[in-house]
Amino acid sequence: MSTQVHSQSSLSAQLLRSEGDTNITPARQRWTQSIADPTTQQMLEQDSRYFLHQSMSTPCLDALVEAEGIYLRDAAGKRYMDFHGNNVHQVGYGHPHVVNRIQNQIAALPFSPRRFTNQTAIDCAKKLTEIAGGELNRVLFAPGGTSVVGMALKLARHVTGNYKVVSLWDSFHGASLDAIAVGGEACFREGMGPLLAGVERIPPAITYRGAFPSPDGSDVHYADYLEYVIEKEGGVGAFIAEGLRNTDVQIPSRAYWQRIREICDKHNVLLIIDDIPNGMGRTGHWFTYQAFGIEPDILCIGKGLGGGIVPMAAMLTKDKYNTASQVSLGHYTHEKSPVGCAAALATIEVIEQESLLAKVKDDEAYVRDRLRAMQSRYSLIGDIRGMGLLWGIELVTCREAKRRALDEAESILYRCLELGLSFKVSQGNVLQLSPPLIIERGELEHALDIVEQAIREVSDLQHNC
Repeated sequence: MSTQVHSQSSLSAQLLRSEGDTNITPARQRWTQSIADPTTQQMLEQDSRYFLHQSMSTPCLDALVEAEGIYLRDAAGKRYMDFHGNNVHQVGYGHPHVVNRIQNQIAALPFSPRRFTNQTAIDCAKKLTEIAGGELNRVLFAPGGTSVVGMALKLARHVTGNYKVVSLWDSFHGASLDAIAVGGEACFREGMGPLLAGVERIPPAITYRGAFPSPDGSDVHYADYLEYVIEKEGGVGAFIAEGLRNTDVQIPSRAYWQRIREICDKHNVLLIIDDIPNGMGRTGHWFTYQAFGIEPDILCIGKGLGGGIVPMAAMLTKDKYNTASQVSLGHYTHEKSPVGCAAALATIEVIEQESLLAKVKDDEAYVRDRLRAMQSRYSLIGDIRGMGLLWGIELVTCREAKRRALDEAESILYRCLELGLSFKVSQGNVLQLSPPLIIERGELEHALDIVEQAIREVSDLQHNC
């Protein structure tokens, strides 16, 4: 019995650490107890008193009073470079151009009931189709990414007549019941009971510690698994996946995505790309699928679309799927929000005017070189991977066994927070670095100096396998 209880306890601990830095570990408690500022203490106590507690949220890490550019400032005056930002901060916080456009829109037309249209919403939809290119020329807005995923699933059912969906293990597509049904992270589904029927999951294309590693490092066989499931299951209407997985930064090959597109076309399965966290330039492309030379049937975007100020999301699809006029796919109150659309247009303009896509590609080369150099110095780093300004540093206690360095990752996180750098930890052992695209090279260099200092300090305490 004791062995079974221990096994269940270990599994629960692993699930809790599968996404993000958990807020219920002893390390978080020690961090909270170390806060001496009375204003911060009071705000955290009030937050804990009035908000419903949930993992990765309340109880909170700190209390903020300001967000500007790449920085957060807390109630005690401490500044953090924000390399997390819930993926909304592509153009930083409070960008003057975005703020100005929002203020002007609020003064002119703050709200538009969905029975009416407005020029800002029209212009925003048109601009999104232009930067997406190809056949993605129909748009539907929603107030958040989870809602867009729900709309995409409904449209796929309508178009194909099939309700079954294939998704990836460890994927994240939102926190609502329909989104966690197609998501692959068990920590979100645990204890939730029956969800959407007809969801099948397949292993993601991972080359470092994948379910079916290939001797030559290829990953196309993971795509072949999709075809196997489609043919065996039958009635599959959609395959949903991120272009690259944001949380722990898993990047499939171009050949993988080419094969996925081929399989979906062959079996009349709609390909839904969830680019909610990674769109709007994070990979050096407007949208991640553009890096792989494919086009989805449905594209979901959000988070950074609102300029780090306004909740804003959109679904893009092809004209041939404009067949659901008798169905309310979204029907959201803020469906054609002029304020949200003003923020989105301004965000796109900032990315264009400041040439951020080209800048991100330059930054990618710099970050890759820095992280590879770190990997050569510290055995704690098992793998590095990334694209644009999205990077994952996977920490292991033993490179040969690839044992996850869970405690070490958490120690590095809190040390970096002490030194003024905020980021997230995914899968319990992957440091995920996701800075604003506007970050200057000197700031990026300083942030990586902090990461290396923390890794060095923890490495000095580590015992080799």
